[in-house]
Amino acid sequence: MRSTTSSLPERLELTGEGLVLRDWSEGDLTAMPALFDNPDTAYWTPIVSPFDATAARNRLKRARQLREEGTTILLAITVDGGAPLGEVMLRRAPEGTEIGYAVGPAHRGQGLAVRAVRVMAAYAFEQLDAEQVILELEADNAASVAVARKAGFGLLDRPLIEGEDKGRAFELQTWGLNRPRA
Repeated sequence: MRSTTSSLPERLELTGEGLVLRDWSEGDLTAMPALFDNPDTAYWTPIVSPFDATAARNRLKRARQLREEGTTILLAITVDGGAPLGEVMLRRAPEGTEIGYAVGPAHRGQGLAVRAVRVMAAYAFEQLDAEQVILELEADNAASVAVARKAGFGLLDRPLIEGEDKGRAFELQTWGLNRPRA
């Protein structure tokens, strides 16, 4: 696995698979609670719950800070650059280049997560020189396991990642997708 220390771009917009992945803006703050303040998101992700206007402001601020630090990109998932339908994340860490996602309840079942993961993986391979991208998922999260499979990821032979979040113990499997060979 190759690591990179290059900085992340100040602004980013990725297109492909019928999506526009773009930076979050202040104009998105009112839409964020409808996307992230729901039981599924609270249960399966580390996104804070309840997710209200204050949480939205804090998330936007944290997204900008992480980008500036060069570790993480958080982008709104849209179909046209307009209204956000969810979020896709790319995080550079010692264990690998990780992708994460959350799609608002009203927008699930449209393949948004699968497409956003594929677009973000292509960015990681082409622009960040990643050799592999990973997803860390709970085995019981059937929807996310389906996203991993549909996006071409395979379950890796790595130890489970054990932890606790929001008072709940979890075990994460690591799924991987290798850089395509020419």
